Amino acid sequence: METKKARSRRFLEDFFSKYISGSGIDIGAGNDPLTPDCDKLDLIYGQDADKVISYINNETYFWVYSSHMLEDVNDPNFMIKEWWRILKPGGFLIIFVPSREYFEFKKTLPSLGNSNHKWFFTIDKDEPPCTLGLIPLITRNLDNYEIQYVKLCKEGHGVKFVDNSYIPGGVQPIAWGEFSIEVVVKKLDKPYFYLDRHN
Repeated sequence: METKKARSRRFLEDFFSKYISGSGIDIGAGNDPLTPDCDKLDLIYGQDADKVISYINNETYFWVYSSHMLEDVNDPNFMIKEWWRILKPGGFLIIFVPSREYFEFKKTLPSLGNSNHKWFFTIDKDEPPCTLGLIPLITRNLDNYEIQYVKLCKEGHGVKFVDNSYIPGGVQPIAWGEFSIEVVVKKLDKPYFYLDRHN
């Protein structure tokens, strides 16, 4: 559903022509894949993520995409490394996660909008115990990369707060439109080193 919401914006931004070519995989696609012909991989809640993705060979795909799934895994550090492992040099890793500011409206778990969420996300800073910054997450887990862009996507965003006695605080935010952070990271070719034999 979140991928579908972003489609018109991405067409206007030439997202598909810039970043989506060749074989790719949508991790967590459900019924809303980025492209109709990409490979799709879904994680079942409670499933061991490393066993699910470990069968995929290194450097298999020209692009790896995941929408609104990273917040549901136990170990986002491990998961992003696995996505990087299966990405070819020159390819793009695209991560789309809910923004804490525009979806969660709070700083600590549990999420009021989705009880499956294990993590909240901001763009640029970690805030323990449960908020991760996407840029720090990339910095500590990936190498040989170049961030193409990272931005807050809030096309058509709106929210209303409704009474709900079943959740802590008794008020639940219901958001619509886009309420996500999007980052595109390019995997650079592996550097090579040579000896300068000149004396």
